[in-house]
Amino acid sequence: MGLIDGIMGNAGRIDPGGAQQEYGRLLGHGETVHAAYLLVRDAILFTDRRLIMVDKQGLTGRKVSYHSVPYRAITHFSVETAGTFDLDAELMIWVSGSHEPIQKRFNRQVDIYEVQGILSHFVAV
Repeated sequence: MGLIDGIMGNAGRIDPGGAQQEYGRLLGHGETVHAAYLLVRDAILFTDRRLIMVDKQGLTGRKVSYHSVPYRAITHFSVETAGTFDLDAELMIWVSGSHEPIQKRFNRQVDIYEVQGILSHFVAV
């Protein structure tokens, strides 16, 4: 992921194995990370059980918020691909009990169809 993408807040793909090791304390017994994306300091993890959003806060990033969304709580989602002049793709996820969607942006290096496929697989289960 490039520096400009990081500054603009666009997510890039990271190794699921590395994410599994780094965030292993968050995972339940036998839970595995299928895909992971980095958003400057924050991360988005797609496990076989849930979506985990890691939000590092403050100047040092020592305070961290972990938001876990079970796939069964996702009512619907949408993806918007990057256009000619639009540098990023966007993912919007609606969770039951919330009117506003969770929004995440991904740079061109991320295959947004892969992200959509992961959600389709786990939400449909």
